[in-house]
Amino acid sequence: MRHWLAIAHTGLTAVLQYPLRSLATVACVLAVLLPFVTGISLARGLQDQAEDALRFGADVYVSGEQFGKEVAVPVAAAAAIRNIDGVSEVVPRIVARIALGKHNEPAVLVGMPAERFPEQVTCVEGRLPRSGRLNEIVLGTELARRLNLQVGARLPPFYHNAGGERISEVVGLFQSDVAIWQANLVFTTLETASTICNQEFLATDLLVYCRPGYQESVRAAIVRLPAQTVPGLEGRLGLTATTRQDLQALLPAGLLHREGIFNLHFLLAFAVAIPAILVTSGVGSSGRRREIGILKATGWQTDELLCRGLVESFLLSLAGAALAVVLAFVWLRWLNGYWIAGLFLAGVDTQPGFQVPARLAPVPALLAFLVALVLVMTGTLYSTWRTATVSPREAMR
Repeated sequence: MRHWLAIAHTGLTAVLQYPLRSLATVACVLAVLLPFVTGISLARGLQDQAEDALRFGADVYVSGEQFGKEVAVPVAAAAAIRNIDGVSEVVPRIVARIALGKHNEPAVLVGMPAERFPEQVTCVEGRLPRSGRLNEIVLGTELARRLNLQVGARLPPFYHNAGGERISEVVGLFQSDVAIWQANLVFTTLETASTICNQEFLATDLLVYCRPGYQESVRAAIVRLPAQTVPGLEGRLGLTATTRQDLQALLPAGLLHREGIFNLHFLLAFAVAIPAILVTSGVGSSGRRREIGILKATGWQTDELLCRGLVESFLLSLAGAALAVVLAFVWLRWLNGYWIAGLFLAGVDTQPGFQVPARLAPVPALLAFLVALVLVMTGTLYSTWRTATVSPREAMR
């Protein structure tokens, strides 16, 4: 046992004896692992925040249905839902895509009753919107920074309404525990959102809050409600109900779609980096062949040379993986996901104006380390075995 420990120690000696070769190998491993670990950590952080937003949301989400397609829901349906046993509150909500500013910056408008804005939304400047003559809106701090807007700024009409358009006033800037809200969201009252969207009797969905234990029965009762009529709209609208658990089950598929695209690009980059890792770790290196030939001439056996190469590969891969995790933490925490956050968050600048959510997960880092270890071992052990099986004279030529 002591003999093999001494052989393993020579693997560390080999790493230190050839610093340029070791640094080149670690740099190639690091160049591959760092973007992968950083991107996956960012995707996991986004998933955590999305799950938190759902956890503190409504129990049942009700929307309309017509010809088998999900459509807006009549606001009048809230009265019938409130009469269902187990329902504690029904809140209509309008969600719409809008464009603001001279560059048509994309944003998401959320309209709710003024007294039912999410508790996670906190105004750092100004106040929350109220219904009135002007359209009062509250912007996320990151969106306001991109649009160069402050409290008191007035926006010309950015929508069309048969009853006329109004000027919109920024009455507040908000921050949220859900950091991604600050990048694109605009909050306003339900009345203002109805005016902007030109939908007086419709809402995107109804948020239904239930007493504990009534969620499934309330969902079933909502689906059984008769079809609704909407003034000015031909036909009748049915109701569909989705529970919080249903949305949580669908969440990973949507978020991990972008993560999968990132993994695909990473796989292509990894394939390009394979030859570099193999070359720097020893494949075809005349210096490594001479080194092994000298050891073979001094009495080293093939299994001892392979053990030495295995330890060397393990140390190089471990150094590259450890540096990747440390630098990923620095990239996400200290540099706040500079550049890479824009790959996962639409509308976010190169330098985000809010704390980017991230969670360093051990499993992707471990898998990346194992793949790097296999590649480095391929370059080290293959060349070692191929050289050790020939005569020392031939190896040192």
